[in-house]
Amino acid sequence: MSVETAQRRAPAARGRLPFGVYLLALSLFAMGSAEFLLAGVLPAVADDLRITLSSAGALISVFAIGVVVGGPPLAIMTLRWPRRTTLVSTQAIFAASVTIGLLTDDYTVLLATRFVCGLAYAGYWAVAAVTAIGLVTPDRTARASGVVVSGLSLAMIAGGPAGALLSYFTGWRGGFWGVAALTAAGAVLSLLAMPATDAGEKPSVRRELRTMRQPQLWVVYAVTILSTAAYMISFNYLASFLTDITGVPGVWVPAILALFGAGAFIGLSVGGRIADRRPFHALLIGAIGILAASVLLAVLARHALAVVPLVLLLGIAGFVLNPAIYARVFTIASEAPTLAGATTVSAFQLGISLVPALAGAALNAGAGIISVTWIGAGLAAAIVPAVLLDRTISRRRSRMTADGGSSPG
Repeated sequence: MSVETAQRRAPAARGRLPFGVYLLALSLFAMGSAEFLLAGVLPAVADDLRITLSSAGALISVFAIGVVVGGPPLAIMTLRWPRRTTLVSTQAIFAASVTIGLLTDDYTVLLATRFVCGLAYAGYWAVAAVTAIGLVTPDRTARASGVVVSGLSLAMIAGGPAGALLSYFTGWRGGFWGVAALTAAGAVLSLLAMPATDAGEKPSVRRELRTMRQPQLWVVYAVTILSTAAYMISFNYLASFLTDITGVPGVWVPAILALFGAGAFIGLSVGGRIADRRPFHALLIGAIGILAASVLLAVLARHALAVVPLVLLLGIAGFVLNPAIYARVFTIASEAPTLAGATTVSAFQLGISLVPALAGAALNAGAGIISVTWIGAGLAAAIVPAVLLDRTISRRRSRMTADGGSSPG
């Protein structure tokens, strides 16, 4: 390791994470807020553009499609770029796309800018994850990943609602102007304050693609998709669940939803510390926690005194897994961190995107709103065998290495 790298990593070794890690989280908060803000202003967008509500909803879907399909190709395209260059470039493209969308009344143009925003967001998130682990010592990679992911959870819990509130007073474009400004500020700060990180070995597209062929890596991606869908399906329908089933007055719903956000931060903090040493423990604790919280929400749905703390538990359990997921991905795919990180981003987004289809199928079939928590429980239960399979493969490889053999893949 170079002297510059050692100096850069020294603060992390003493217990503090470098400023760059928090800057990455801030930038993800800014860009991620654009994903969750639109849901709060859809009626206003539909009225202003004179389109149907379902057409306005397509603006959410096209962003998600951009994220799902954009990460891996962008990771390959920018593989040989300095990471700081990629970070600043994707932020600039994102801010410019948001701005163009705000300056037009053409629905088709707005659709295109949302898709480009999704692409840029995926590219940034993927490189942000690998940059974060490059700024810290190996024993703190999960903690650093947890801090970066916290920017996204904050966007979901606070950024989206705050932007929607701003848009209420300024028109639907107001919140997005805030997103564009904060993203541009993040790009400037990244350019000025983000240290360059070592790329390790010379980047190789062939090596990254070869590493991605490992079946074990795709087991972790399955865990990513299942776990994200498992807690998001309950979270997305919590407002209806609380008012229609639990009987909570609507005025209290935002505060209860904020409890989920508080739980997410607790989960990320705890999960980051556990995952650095015991990633499988963090994954299993999270999966069992989501399962237990989902089942108890279904069984105790009409009891507010039980439901409220269960929302907090669901947030903790759901986000305990996230640092461990990144820890496993970067352990298995240490020779393909950029492409593996990009695919992880796509897996998270795919898990979110599955929620409307799964919930819609149940609700359209006549099942009540409680059914979504049972679906969440089923998804959480499916995580456990996947985690155990990953652990079994890892232990087998460790024994082979100890016996002098070489691990496959």
